[in-house]
Amino acid sequence: MENLKVCLSSGEQSELDLTKLEEFKNGLKGEIITPADSSYNEVRKVYNGMIDKKPGFIVKCADVADVIYSVNFGRENNLLTAVRGGGHNAGGLGSCDGGMVIDLSGIKFVKVNTADNTVYVGGGNTLNELDHATHPFGLAVPGGILSTTGIGGLTLGGGVGYLSRKYGLTIDNLLEADMVLADGSFVTVNEKQNTDLYWAIRGGGGNFGVVTSFKFQAHPVKTIYGGPTFWAIEQTEEIMEWYHEFIHSATEDLSGFVATLEIPGPPFPPNLHNKKLCAVVWCYTGDLKNAEEVFRPIRDKNPIFELVGEMPFPAIQSLFDGLMPPGLQWYWKADFFNDIPKEASALHKKFGSEIPTPLSQMHLYPISGAAGRVGKNDTPWVYRHAKYAGVFVGIDPDPANAGKITQWARDYWEALHPYSSGGAYLNFIMDEGQERIKASYGENYERLVQIKRKYDPDNFFKVNQNIKP
Repeated sequence: MENLKVCLSSGEQSELDLTKLEEFKNGLKGEIITPADSSYNEVRKVYNGMIDKKPGFIVKCADVADVIYSVNFGRENNLLTAVRGGGHNAGGLGSCDGGMVIDLSGIKFVKVNTADNTVYVGGGNTLNELDHATHPFGLAVPGGILSTTGIGGLTLGGGVGYLSRKYGLTIDNLLEADMVLADGSFVTVNEKQNTDLYWAIRGGGGNFGVVTSFKFQAHPVKTIYGGPTFWAIEQTEEIMEWYHEFIHSATEDLSGFVATLEIPGPPFPPNLHNKKLCAVVWCYTGDLKNAEEVFRPIRDKNPIFELVGEMPFPAIQSLFDGLMPPGLQWYWKADFFNDIPKEASALHKKFGSEIPTPLSQMHLYPISGAAGRVGKNDTPWVYRHAKYAGVFVGIDPDPANAGKITQWARDYWEALHPYSSGGAYLNFIMDEGQERIKASYGENYERLVQIKRKYDPDNFFKVNQNIKP
């Protein structure tokens, strides 16, 4: 019987004794998928179709014990190891070529505690599963804008979304986590236990261990008033100047990200199809009796189209899921911005007018309100002073368009980068090297290095936005 070809942590190729792998398999409750299995090509897929990594094998963990066994096996055999939650990561950092993937998609549970409005969530859960469980109780945890996003990656990187102005980032609502460390030990982290790790995982990514469960503070959110408003791309400068003044002085119950985009087709009306637009997608969590008054200044800007009204919170969070199914080609670039000066909004208009494919777009997410009040050193997420987390994404179903969407996103980013704050929201970028990571953590980087050195001195967890020990 031939041995299995694998990639070691050093990057060298090696062979893994199949007897050893069989012994490991027998100790698991979950299963191991190798290239010889018919399901391998399906299981190895990640959300971004531009990423085509071929792991040596995938461990589909059924419980925490499986994660511990997997970490120990990977460490003892010096295997390159990646950890996958929802598989949504921009750069495909939940997978690796030739190594072992610890797949958490089998570790799913959501438990809502109405006594204190807290929620326990498994490391493999997605945002839609969390929303499904909390919504009947009139609760929500701040998350992103696509409900297919994995809780793990979203949280460990920060968590920017519709509720950020009202209730902060996802990490600002993380009360506790259970983790498997590089030495195979299992720990609970919170503000009283393992406090250095608790600080580090609130924005420090997957550098410190495998998080098998999260405990969040949830908030009273049930029915919201929101949806998209569109203006002609020619109005971009006017709308962005107005938006910048409006959103940061608006009630914190109101959030909304501004975008340049192209309408791909249904469910939007035919007269908008393939039109390039400036958009704002709103979410108002306040008293619905006040919604019309809150939205009056928005409607005074005379959008050419709006689909705004009352809806359950999970509906706004999943509004774009149908347009963004798994497997599309994605190319991401990102920056933080403190302002939208006239010169920048003119560039947004220029590149918004040159969108290469109907799903490609740019978003600016506001960071004011609750998200901006957290101290820059209270979590690793140092850019609390920035007004926006910006992202430039080239998106298309056809691999033949990968070059075109990549070039557009890069050019757009390069044009706007001189107006940026220096770093980027790391959940919004692909693999851009060590200097970019350092810039994004700023003055918190050295503290992260110290914690990494303490808990993962050999850099076992390196397939991520890596903090080198």
